[in-house]
Amino acid sequence: MAIDLEPSWLQVLHNEFEKDYMLKLKAFLKSEKDAGETVYPKSSNIFNAFKHTPFDKLKVVILGQDPYHGANQAFGLSFAVQKGITVPPSLKNIYKELQSDIPGFTIPGHGDLTEWADQGILLLNATLTVRAGKPGSHQKKGWEIFTDTVIRTISEQKEGVVFLLWGKFAQAKAELIDKQKHHILTAAHPSPYSADSGFFGCHHFSKTNAILQQEGKDPIDWQIR
Repeated sequence: MAIDLEPSWLQVLHNEFEKDYMLKLKAFLKSEKDAGETVYPKSSNIFNAFKHTPFDKLKVVILGQDPYHGANQAFGLSFAVQKGITVPPSLKNIYKELQSDIPGFTIPGHGDLTEWADQGILLLNATLTVRAGKPGSHQKKGWEIFTDTVIRTISEQKEGVVFLLWGKFAQAKAELIDKQKHHILTAAHPSPYSADSGFFGCHHFSKTNAILQQEGKDPIDWQIR
C-alpha cells in the first residue's frame, strides 16, 4: 500500500502511518495480495479522496461506508464510480434529489464525482479497500481507526465544515464531530431500500450551499459534467 497523501493531509496525519494498527493493516493488505485476492480500488487510488481535496481546501464531508466491490467501480471517492461504469442505485438517487433540489441540475450520464472533490468535498469511505465481490471484507482491519482519526482531525483543526451523514452508519460518526464548530446534516441513506424514508426531500445540497455562503465560502457547483 503506497501512502500517497497530498502534503497538507500528510502534515496533519503523518503520525498515523507508523502506528501499530496501520502496520497491521498494511500486513493484512499484503497478505490479501500474496493470496492472489483482487482488492479494490487499485493501490494508486486508495487515497484518491485526499489527493483531490486538500485539508486546507476542505469545506464538506460526504461519508460512505465501503468501496464498491465490482470490477473497475471503486476509485477512492465515496459513492462515485469511474466513467464508463453503470451509475449505482444510491448515486442515481443522489442525482434524483439534486435534480429536485438544485434548479437547473441535469442528471449526468456517468458517476465520476471528481468535480465535487476538486471543489472541497471530501468523499470519504470509512473503509478504504475491499476484496472483489466481498462487501464488508476489509471492515474492522484498521481502516475505521484511520478514518475516524481523519474525521476527528477535521473537527479539531477546522471550522464551519458541513458533514452530510446519510444512514445510521454515517450518523454514528457524529460523536466524533464538534457540533459547536461544524454543521451536521443527517438523512436516510440514498440506497433504494431507504431513500423514500427521508433522503428524498432532504434538500441537503441547497442547505449545504446556504451554510457555506453564511460562512463566507464559495458554494458548491453540484452539476457534474
